[in-house]
Amino acid sequence: MRLKRITYENFRNHRLLSFEPSEGVNLIYGPNGSGKTSILEGIHYCALTKGFVSAKDGECLLFGSDYFLLHGVFIDCSENQTTVKVTCQREKEKQIIVNNSEIKPFSSHIGNIPCITFSPSEIVIVNGAPAERRRFIDNAISQTDRRYLDDLLSYRRVLHQRNALLSQLYERKNVHGDMLAIWTENISKLAASIVHARIKFLAVFFQYFCEIYGKLSSKDQPSINYGCSLEKIREDTPVELLYSRFLSRYKETEKQEIQRAQTMTGPHRDDLFFLLDGKEIKKYASQGQLRTFLICLKLSQQRLFNAAFGENPVCLFDDIFSELDASRRADIFGILETCGQTIITSAERREQRNVHVFSMESLKKNREP
Repeated sequence: MRLKRITYENFRNHRLLSFEPSEGVNLIYGPNGSGKTSILEGIHYCALTKGFVSAKDGECLLFGSDYFLLHGVFIDCSENQTTVKVTCQREKEKQIIVNNSEIKPFSSHIGNIPCITFSPSEIVIVNGAPAERRRFIDNAISQTDRRYLDDLLSYRRVLHQRNALLSQLYERKNVHGDMLAIWTENISKLAASIVHARIKFLAVFFQYFCEIYGKLSSKDQPSINYGCSLEKIREDTPVELLYSRFLSRYKETEKQEIQRAQTMTGPHRDDLFFLLDGKEIKKYASQGQLRTFLICLKLSQQRLFNAAFGENPVCLFDDIFSELDASRRADIFGILETCGQTIITSAERREQRNVHVFSMESLKKNREP
């Protein structure tokens, strides 16, 4: 998959801009605040229906504007074209049109345009709270597995309903006791499916990770472990057994859950543990090791997506080379050359073979009238 062209209208600090990247590695350079990251964020909107920097659509409106419009054209390896229009008006829900048809829900578009991102702020994946690592694995699997995304959305709804019921039971409101058993059965089925998919994903993902990590760092031995709220979960644990174990656990902790008015077990409580030589990296690794680990996670995701889709995803890497020495940058460039279309931002122009360079100054000068 590659981006052929994208236009921006009233998006962030771009009144009107058009960008046509090449098929290989593209480098956009310019000073901070010139709009480099906004170019990547607009592409991310077209691929995944939301930005990767801002959580709120309204924050992407150019100051003083009442709307923004993005229009992207993508081409897959069979030369099939997909057009995406994203429109957002102030205080209104955004509208997404794919190939001239409006899509709802937005989640139905996920996976149509596979996309990998890197942002320095994502360092929280490796050194932040468990929710950041859960978000990473959920986003990765959701692009390759439609059933997983559906189960994840259903799980969140069921979890919300079950927690509301637990709160009502704690407050001794007039609630039929059998209702909890129904919600417990529903959440057990969904939890089993989600955990099973995560474990299977990690088994495949880690093979790609070891390959990539070995190219960037040969000194440390990495590992990725899944921390489940159920004990002794293995890669070959069948989903039926997971279901029965979740069901048993919820029954065992029912009184505690009512007292706390919250569901204490499930994939919303799980974590990923990233280790180097058996030590958890968020506790012992240097900043360079943390950043290298994160880059390897993203490049490994690219490899897995390529195998899953039969073509490369679009890669959007924001300021990936900051704080890296020349040798490490050269190694990463070498890997990126095999990743299909990659769009990188940098504060400085970096001379590298087989890289198509764009300055923000030239992009703004050549904007559409």
